[in-house]
Amino acid sequence: MAYPKTTAIEIHINGQWVPAAQLRAFSDDRLQFGYLDEYVFSGSTTPVALGYPVGIFPESMRDGPLGPEPDRRPPAFLYDLVPQGRGRKYLLSTLQIADGDDVVAPLVMAGAFNPIGRLRLASAVEFFQDEVTKSGASSTTEGFGLEDILQKSDEFLNQMSLHSMLASGATGVQGVAPKFLLTTDKSGRWFADLAVSDQLAQEHWLIKLPRGRSEDDRSVLRNEAAYLKVAARMGIRTHHEPMQHGEMLFVRRFDRVVTTHGVHRLHQESVASLCGQRGFGVPQSQQDLLRAIRQFVDDPLAETIEFMKRDVLNQALRNTDNHARNTAVQITVDGRVQLTPLFDFAPMFKDPEVVPRSYHWLDTKGVRQENWGQIIEALDVQGTERAVIAREMQAFASKVEGLESVAIDCGVEADIVRACLKSIEVQSYQLRSIPEAPRG
Repeated sequence: MAYPKTTAIEIHINGQWVPAAQLRAFSDDRLQFGYLDEYVFSGSTTPVALGYPVGIFPESMRDGPLGPEPDRRPPAFLYDLVPQGRGRKYLLSTLQIADGDDVVAPLVMAGAFNPIGRLRLASAVEFFQDEVTKSGASSTTEGFGLEDILQKSDEFLNQMSLHSMLASGATGVQGVAPKFLLTTDKSGRWFADLAVSDQLAQEHWLIKLPRGRSEDDRSVLRNEAAYLKVAARMGIRTHHEPMQHGEMLFVRRFDRVVTTHGVHRLHQESVASLCGQRGFGVPQSQQDLLRAIRQFVDDPLAETIEFMKRDVLNQALRNTDNHARNTAVQITVDGRVQLTPLFDFAPMFKDPEVVPRSYHWLDTKGVRQENWGQIIEALDVQGTERAVIAREMQAFASKVEGLESVAIDCGVEADIVRACLKSIEVQSYQLRSIPEAPRG
């Protein structure tokens, strides 16, 4: 990739892609970000990220070896658009560049043509269109029936390769597991996401396959649908119930809403971005994540309780994959900022790669806090909020106590339920033991 390179960050507003900001790359990990004058003076207050309000600001500075210098680090939200997994490998091969933690600009400038959420990069759209032209393949399709997808017919895979640049996934979706982005039209036909116009779109889907070929990989995916059913029964914010077809999990996307006025793309941003994390696997605490969530959501108290209940279930059902990009906020159609519906909730303790729990509740000395009463007492909240949180979490204990029967009823496989009995007991005991009146 040649440097410097400049592109527009486009945002989807009122059915149109609007250039909102400019991104200029000086090297793989040295960039300059700023809103476009015409966007600022258009009167729009819609930001590309919650931590980057619309405006014209002086360039940020940081200490360098020779004194203050412009801060050329990629903005934190950009990492939400960096392809991972198979999408990343595909782009590295196509661009003929070596991988590394500092490879940011080439991947977003080529790969962020259809990310989750409402942003895209103009350079990535051009790159995708060039790839389509070079392939010589036709972009027309009459769509597919469900059986074509389940059997992964040649025509279906060719279209996925053409429109997602990957027969096994999509560059705009992060994570290790193979994924497809598909859309159905009003007649129920299935299309690669970019192969059908917004005017014809009816529902938008994320289709997940097992991360690997082992029986444990298959078991994790098989039980993800059941885990999400459990979460819904437990009162956690969820979206439509997923559909399981063989070794494919069909999940309705919640960053797209089809209205009478067309497709509304919702802003979606990871908590890692809200925390200002640059890169992946950055060590922080659960308190750090919660603090960032509370800063941006409309109802900090309600979202605090939602976040904590989700963590109870993660620990009780041993979903160890709790990194900061597995939790996100969204802006709803009516403008409300809140946590997205729960996603990537599965029995990850069975994953053959042994995925450890990434984030923990830590005290001021960095020591893990394992007791919910202790965690609540140390929260950085007002005393009145603390009392409400304590009551809500105490009340949640009765639901957690019945988690075994709920899990069985929702279709979680027996061996997984048995493996979670001890952790369910621990969580229910801790919740029952929360003091009646935590200090304010």
